Amino acid sequence: MGLKYSTPLAISQMSTSVEVCLGRQGRMVIPAPLRRSLGLKEGDRLVVRQDAGRLVLEKPDLIKQRLKARFAQIPAERGLVDELIAERREESRRESGG
Repeated sequence: MGLKYSTPLAISQMSTSVEVCLGRQGRMVIPAPLRRSLGLKEGDRLVVRQDAGRLVLEKPDLIKQRLKARFAQIPAERGLVDELIAERREESRRESGG
C-alpha cells in the first residue's frame, strides 16, 4: 500500500494532487501532512460520498456547518415544512383534477 506523490510533499501542493494506492478491502492511507493540515486524527469519523465521479471525504461537523450557512438566510418565522405541505397538497389537487 505504497504512496506515490505527484508533487513534492508540501501541504499547499498536497491539496492539489496526491496519488494513493488502494489496499485490501479498499483501504487507503491519507498522508500524515494532509491529515495534520485537515485536523484529522485516528478514530475520526468521515462521511464518504461520490460527487461527479470524485470520491469526497468530509467531517460530519463541516457538513452541518455548510448546511446551516446555506439556510441561515431563511427567516425563522418562515415555516418551510408548512410551505412544503401546501405545495404537495396543491400538486395533488391539480393531479386529481380538482
